Amino acid sequence: MLTLLRVLLDMQEQVLSGGHGLMVQGYDPIIKALAKDIDIRLNHRVAKISNGPNKVMVTVEDGTGFIADAAIITVPLGILKANLIHFEPKLPQWKVDAISDLGFGSENKIAMQFDEVFWPDVEFLGVVAPTSYACGYFLNLHKATGHPVLVYMAAGRFAHDLEKLPDEPAANFVMSQLKKMFPNATEPVQYLVTRWGTDPNSLGCYSYDLVGKPGDSYERLRAPLGNLFFGGEAVSMEDHQGSVHGAYSSGIMAAENCQRHILERLGYFDKLQLVPSRGEIHDAAFPLQISRM
Repeated sequence: MLTLLRVLLDMQEQVLSGGHGLMVQGYDPIIKALAKDIDIRLNHRVAKISNGPNKVMVTVEDGTGFIADAAIITVPLGILKANLIHFEPKLPQWKVDAISDLGFGSENKIAMQFDEVFWPDVEFLGVVAPTSYACGYFLNLHKATGHPVLVYMAAGRFAHDLEKLPDEPAANFVMSQLKKMFPNATEPVQYLVTRWGTDPNSLGCYSYDLVGKPGDSYERLRAPLGNLFFGGEAVSMEDHQGSVHGAYSSGIMAAENCQRHILERLGYFDKLQLVPSRGEIHDAAFPLQISRM
């Protein structure tokens, strides 16, 4: 059992260097704890962000506007690359270039539940094949949860093409891959197919370096614009892009920078201490069940 702060801030030490860990209850406990006492508006897709010297207005699709002293932008890089949010004034060219200079990939999962386990007790299952379209691998959730579930992982162009298939053909393709390893594999009792590359709220999963692009792209994307601050996995520090702990740590960083900016503008920075981050507030507030793979 690990606390929220240890899980999210020490993920590299606790998990990445010592095998994989699975949050058995998912991220729902974390979201609920961090969201406590916060005014959160669901189903409010942002259409425009207008920032002036001291105020920011965020306008959603139905025309409703929200005014604040500053804003932290944590939308996925795919949303920024698709220009789905209109900025007034327009983003400076160096920020536009930073968005363009980074890639945004996709990884989809096809989770399949079976009546019983017919595979060995290992973490991953996969085959070596001459093309990437035949090289997907399976994550064995039975090892971590006790449930007879395999999750097929598809990334890159393969993930993009897999999204073009309806759910049933996609699951059938995955089963054809599984039966190459286990000819007598039984059919799943249910399955779930993700489509992150075409999800209108993400348009992908993770940022990555593009060949031949400048090495400071992440730093330029991370840099604030007056009272606009940027968070998310694509701006995380210490090469933690594409990870939950990277996204979390970048959010803490953006929040602290935003708070410092407002206090300095109001002339209170020397008189007031920064409010502790919510990660510190919720440290040891509740346990999280982590299953080691």
